[in-house]
Order: sequence, then C-alpha cells, then structure tokens
Amino acid sequence: MSDSTAVSDAARAVAHSPITRVVGFLICVELASGVLQGYYTPVFTDIARHLSVKDADVNWFEAAQLIVSALVVPLLARLGDLIGHRKVLLLSTVVTALASWGVAFAPTFGLFLVAWAIQGFYVVWLPMEVAIIHRRTGGSERRVRGAAGLLVAGLELGVIAGALTSGALAESLGLTALLALPAVVVTLALVAIWFGVEESPVLAGGSVDWRGFWLVTLALGLVMGGLVLVRVVGPGSPWPWVLLVAGGAVLLPFARVELAHPEPLVDLRILGARGQWPVQATAFLFGVSVLGAQIPLSTFARTDPAVTGYGLGASAGRVSIIIGGYVLSLAVGALLLHLLAHRTGTRVAMVVAALLVAVGYLLFLPFHASLAQTMTNMVVAGLGSGALVAGLPTAAAAQAPPTHTGLTTGMTNTTKTIGGAFASSVFAIALASTGSVDTEATGHASLSGYLAVWAICGVTALVAAVFLAVVRPVGSRPAVGVPG
Repeated sequence: MSDSTAVSDAARAVAHSPITRVVGFLICVELASGVLQGYYTPVFTDIARHLSVKDADVNWFEAAQLIVSALVVPLLARLGDLIGHRKVLLLSTVVTALASWGVAFAPTFGLFLVAWAIQGFYVVWLPMEVAIIHRRTGGSERRVRGAAGLLVAGLELGVIAGALTSGALAESLGLTALLALPAVVVTLALVAIWFGVEESPVLAGGSVDWRGFWLVTLALGLVMGGLVLVRVVGPGSPWPWVLLVAGGAVLLPFARVELAHPEPLVDLRILGARGQWPVQATAFLFGVSVLGAQIPLSTFARTDPAVTGYGLGASAGRVSIIIGGYVLSLAVGALLLHLLAHRTGTRVAMVVAALLVAVGYLLFLPFHASLAQTMTNMVVAGLGSGALVAGLPTAAAAQAPPTHTGLTTGMTNTTKTIGGAFASSVFAIALASTGSVDTEATGHASLSGYLAVWAICGVTALVAAVFLAVVRPVGSRPAVGVPG
C-alpha cells in the first residue's frame, strides 16, 4: 500500500469517527480561552496596585499580548499543517498554562508583562480546533460550521463566567490566589486535550520556512512597535511613522521570498485566491470593532453626563451588565450562524452578520443617551460579531486546500489581531483629541471622538460585508477523504 493510499484511508477513518466527543473536549478548551479573556478585566486596577504601576501602564498588557499573538500564529498554524493540529494545540496550551502560572506569581511588572505576553499563545486554539474538526469530518462544511458555533458559544460563556467569578472573589482572595485560578483552568484544558482529542493524519509535508518566519516577524514587529509608539508618544513624533514605513518595506522582500519558496510559511497564492482573500480581509476589518472598540465603550459608559454633557454615568456594576449582555449576544450569534447558514448558505449568513455589526455601531451615532440604547446597539453588534467569530475560520478552512487548513484558519486570527492593533491606536488618538482617556482625573475624551470610533466600526463592517459578498460559494471543492 502506498503512503498516499494509507493517508487517504486514515483520513476516511477519522472523517467517519464520532465527532461529538471531540467537540465536547474542545469546548472545554474554549471555556478556558474565555476565562483568560474575561477573568482579568475586573481586577486590572488591583493588578496595577499590586505591581506598583500606574493604571495607564495596564495598556502595555494589551499591546504586548497583541504583538506576541500576531507573531506566533503564522508559525504555529504552519506547524499544525506539518506536524499535526493536535500537537500544536497541545504545545500552545502547555505554553499558555506556564505563562498563566507566571502571571499569578510574577513579583515585578517586567516579569508579569513577559508572562502576560506569552499567554497570548492561546489565540491559536480556535483555529487549530476548527482545523481538527475540519479534518475529522472530512471537510463537511455543515458539520464544521455547527461545531464552530458551539466552540464560540463556549468561549463567550467562559468570558462571562470568568468576569463574574473574578469580580465575586476579588474581595475575599489575595491577588496571587485570585490570579492562580485561570492557571488552574488552563491546566485542566491541557488535560482535556491530552485525553480527549486524537491526532488526525498529517496531509502536508515539508519543513518550516524559517527565512519567511524571521522576515514576517521583523515586519510585524516593526508595524506593531510603530502602533504602540503612536499610543505612547503621539502621532506628532516621527519615530512611529519610521517604524511603520520600515515594517511595510520589509513586507516586499517577505513577499518575494514566500512566492519563490516551494513550501512557504505563508502561502500568499492561497491567501490571495478568489475564495480566500475576502475572508482574510474581513477578519482584518472585523478586528477593528471586536478588539478595538471595547475600551472606548467602557470609558464612554463611565463618563458622567453632569460633567461632560454626554455619557451614561454608569457604575462598574452597570458597565459589567453592558459587557455581559454583549458577550451573551456573541454566544447567541455564534449558535445562530449555523441555523441561518443552513437556510441561506455560509456566504449569505456571514454577509448578514457583517451588516448586523455595521448597524449596531452606526446606531450609536443617533442613539447613545441611555443604558437601554447602548445595550440595544451592543446586542445587535454582538449577534453579528459572534457569527463572524465562528464563521471566519470555518469559511477560511472551506476555501483552503486540505494541506493548508491550519494556515488559513490561523491567519484569520492574525489579520484580526493586526486590525485590532491598528484600531486601538487610531481610537486612542481620536479619544485623546481633547483630553486623556487614561484617567478621568486629567480630562475626558470628546463626544466627537466617540462618534468617530463608532463610525469607523460601522463603516469597516460595511466594507467587510462587500468583501464577503464576492466570496465564491463554499463547498466548491471536494472534501478530503470524501469522493467528489
């Protein structure tokens, strides 16, 4: 029996094996991912005091983790295709668990920042999980879509559970014990992967394109560094722009190396294919709102209208209600994607999701004066956002060759992260135009700044809907292991 025949037989066996058990264990992993994303938010001020830093320095946490996430996902995604998606999921979970324990016990700001940044390895979990399910179902787009919705629902429920748990325990536990709980959860997720997820056959061959990796690392590092400097020193300094231009310049030799390499780290031909590039462009544009708009929402809600003439004057408890409603709507949106796509097709369902995000944020322009209006806007945007979180990696995998599902699903997270980093810098500039967004004691952002944030989120979502509309129908290629 030839090697190719053996692989094909193995792929058929995996495709027809029960998937429910695997999805159940992967939901446990996404619950842990949600805990990481929701648990720390209520206690950031406590963390700052514990580390003897200013509240504004907490912004470095987000910046450092975004940089690491953007750098590691292309490498890990490619490794998933080469050595197995389960192995990469397991490896990234080990690293995340160690980093989470480091976050709990780090004695200084510098060590905490390093551990927090390395914790960003978790961003590759969902793409690897989608790739695992895609392989095990033989590329059945319907089954992958349904499983992805369940995974994202688990993720968002984890966010809610994490935020509520840390808020409830913050007064009764010491900070080290409080921060150790996410590490325990991630460690349990590692156990779930080890015992509950089997490896699928590896269909791709070759090795890692290390030259391409170092070039893309340099390019992304320069771009992300420039974006961080925009936030730190402002757009008036030349240094952020020098780094941004240098990062863009490095992309040219990177593209030449990747196009000439027989086994590139980032296959630009695949990413640029008719069915793939709109998905990746949508992920970039989607990152603007899903990663960039949450801090402005929080600061707007906390702004006292008696002082500024706008804002909700909400307490931290009321802000948590807004965030909780938004996250819950994300979970519902992820589940509804499968039902809508079953009737209309994935492409139409994702266009509808992008339009919901656009409508939700554009509604802020006339309606932002009350908690009810804000909640309504965020729920509408959340429904669309949840569907896109579940749908983007699914659509990317469906439009990719069987040997590159890890790459394409992983790149949706990379492009989303870069989009969020761009938005974070632009929004910081907009909100700081007439005051500081770091502390209410030194001034407030202008209402025009908030209106600009919401308008950018709405317009980018509309552009994403246009991009998605040009994606050719999913399912145009035969599924791996299934006769065409």
